[in-house]
Amino acid sequence: MAQSIRSDHAPRSVPRLSGPGSARERLRTFIRRHKLAPYLLLAPALIGIALVLLWPLAQVAIYSFQNYGLAQITGVLPTQWVGFANFSTTFTDPEFWLSLRNSVLFAVVAVPLNLLVGTIVGLLLNRLGKKMSIFVSTAALLAWATPPVSASVLFYWMFNPDGGIVDWALARMPHWLVGSTDWAGYNWATNGPVQAYTMIAILVIWQAFPFVAVTLLAGLKTIPAELTEAARVDGAGPWRVFRRITFPLLKPIYLVLLLLSVIWDFNIFTQSYIIISLGNQNEYNLSMYIYDKAFGFPPSYGLGGALALIFALILLVVTVGYVRASIRQGALT
Repeated sequence: MAQSIRSDHAPRSVPRLSGPGSARERLRTFIRRHKLAPYLLLAPALIGIALVLLWPLAQVAIYSFQNYGLAQITGVLPTQWVGFANFSTTFTDPEFWLSLRNSVLFAVVAVPLNLLVGTIVGLLLNRLGKKMSIFVSTAALLAWATPPVSASVLFYWMFNPDGGIVDWALARMPHWLVGSTDWAGYNWATNGPVQAYTMIAILVIWQAFPFVAVTLLAGLKTIPAELTEAARVDGAGPWRVFRRITFPLLKPIYLVLLLLSVIWDFNIFTQSYIIISLGNQNEYNLSMYIYDKAFGFPPSYGLGGALALIFALILLVVTVGYVRASIRQGALT
């Protein structure tokens, strides 16, 4: 009897669990131990980005080292690997450096003007009442939301030499104000890069400043009113208040707007494609030059791929410079 009792109460070995349940537990333990949960949540988005962006970028990189055109697409000729020949052709082409100069000069002029106009409008919106501020900002955002194609066609009609409202108005102004140019029938798009990009700059700034203004308005709402009131009590004027209080507090926002403006204004294509006619190479910017070389006749997708990589590298240098400046300013940690 005692032996049976001892045998009934003797400890028994617990069998090891096996099957899908234990595998899931081990997987959960592994994820918790290595803190992989955030990366797993980001995995679907990263896979989507890889399929939409990284794979086409890899294809462009492969084409940039090939002589790839219609003959290779149709199978008439085999694919030819040419190494860095497409890059050397690009760097020895005077049209490339002319288009790069046009893009850089346009960005140098358009970006500060865009930020300046957006800042002035943002400060004015901040001084308006709530209802009027909402109404004006909504009306301004309509320009920002207008598709670039529609806005470009609208401005092309306004600057059209055959009955455009801009030439009509300039022709009726006194010469001492607008110069002695015969503005009746003046063609802004074909009289030189300065005239063409003046027209494009007005268009780009008209569409871009509402975004800058509304973004700065959101930042202005976060500045305590006590700071500006105390500065005014001490005798500071509007410019001194902006320079000493407003701008330092909004500097991180300005850095983001500066980066976005540089990227947007440096690679504009839709506006220049509609306003500037193909074949007028002295007015090409870098985007127009890439389009002409890649999809012109005969198309050269290999040369276009090399140009696209050079273009992406330029924007990458700008982005890295922005990140480093932001870290130095304390906007990013």
